[in-house]
Amino acid sequence: MTIHHDKMAYGRIAPLREDAGEEALAAMARALSSDAEREEAMREYDKMIAGELYNPSDEELVAMRTRVRKLFKRYNDTSEDEQEERQALLHEIFGSHGEFIYCEPPLRFDYGKNTHVGDCFFSNFNLVILDVAPVNIGKQCFIGPNVSIVTPVHPMLARDRIMRPAPDGTKFDYEYAKPITIGDNVWLAANVTVCGGVTIGDNSVIGAGSVVTRDIPANVFAAGNPCRVIRPVTEKDKMKLPNE
Repeated sequence: MTIHHDKMAYGRIAPLREDAGEEALAAMARALSSDAEREEAMREYDKMIAGELYNPSDEELVAMRTRVRKLFKRYNDTSEDEQEERQALLHEIFGSHGEFIYCEPPLRFDYGKNTHVGDCFFSNFNLVILDVAPVNIGKQCFIGPNVSIVTPVHPMLARDRIMRPAPDGTKFDYEYAKPITIGDNVWLAANVTVCGGVTIGDNSVIGAGSVVTRDIPANVFAAGNPCRVIRPVTEKDKMKLPNE
């Protein structure tokens, strides 16, 4: 009996012995077949959200992206005196949001439905959220202009990354994604890029132009490319507010 190098088979090989009977071999074959069928049955969306390799040219995913592109184009075309229309569109774009959300147009999303923000969310001009994986942003977060929050990842090896032909003659590539979590009271200054797989802790500030490639703890000022902790944020940073 030949065992092929199939990742789904690895977990099934351990019980195999030279004296394994036909019944045991048949049971193993059924288990492998069931695994293959289950993987085949998964929606590309489910694979995408789970961080597995997926095909972005899938019809359902194309329809989801088309939907949100139409919505954010309508949003970006609104004027300052159409705030009610803007709020209605934001409600359709975001997967969920808290009370009070304000986004200066233009903004852009991959899916929209995979992005969730808390109360009092503010973003300045040119926010881009590529929410292939879930993006979760806490309450009282401020997003500066030209910020990109990007979850997609392409394979490192060129032969894994390249475009390839689909059965219908079109081209597609395999991608995957890593989620992003941003805590409460975080400020991302202008031109920040947050990469997939990153968590930013509560109350932290990310300096302008930073590229965040790894986790940032709570209560710090961090900046740079790659972004690194510069110092803690403490009561020494307190400003005297009007009427205090």
